[in-house]
Amino acid sequence: MSHTDPTSAAQEIPYLKIVHTEPGIHSAIIHRLLLHFTKLKAGQEIVIVCIGTDRSTGDCLGPLVGTALSKLQSNKFHLYGTLEEPVHAMNLQDTLLHIQRVHDNPFVIGIDACLGQSSSVGCIQVVHGPLRPGAGVNKELPPVGDIHLTGIVNVGGFMEYFVLQNTRLSLVMRLSDIIATSLFGAIKEWDRSFRPLARQDEWRPFPQERVNKATLL
Repeated sequence: MSHTDPTSAAQEIPYLKIVHTEPGIHSAIIHRLLLHFTKLKAGQEIVIVCIGTDRSTGDCLGPLVGTALSKLQSNKFHLYGTLEEPVHAMNLQDTLLHIQRVHDNPFVIGIDACLGQSSSVGCIQVVHGPLRPGAGVNKELPPVGDIHLTGIVNVGGFMEYFVLQNTRLSLVMRLSDIIATSLFGAIKEWDRSFRPLARQDEWRPFPQERVNKATLL
């Protein structure tokens, strides 16, 4: 569970905050993600870290996103954090160390739920820089991600653990579905249309991508 304060750090690309009922939300998120993907280097792997636990309704957004992405069995990214194998406070440090050992300078995307003001509940954010997992419930955990996406699932500021346990599952599932669909759509579009342009020095008419199955911790 992260806190929501995207203006606290300098934003190379302005952060996106959009309510989940907004028409065209998928296109808006995909477009913003593609801007962030311009930072990818040639051959750089994409690693997605979905943080949270299935033991709390409000904090299961990350694992729900991870589970949805894992079903796609895509070779375009590596995945950590699902409902069956969640990444949470107890194993986050080990997961990040594992990622450092296995992947060479990956582009990491962090996914987490967060609490915010009542007017922001139901919004999705796409933000440059790492998320701060645990900050919403006063935990000190390592930062995650070159960029991150969060869903604001409930109101913060008072009795956070109680609030998380009493969050509407329907909202969390809706947010997770939008995040998973938009993220996968952006990665597909980048891989199909833009990645070859980013490495024209090694471009071939029919580039053969190295095939790796999504890695689950």
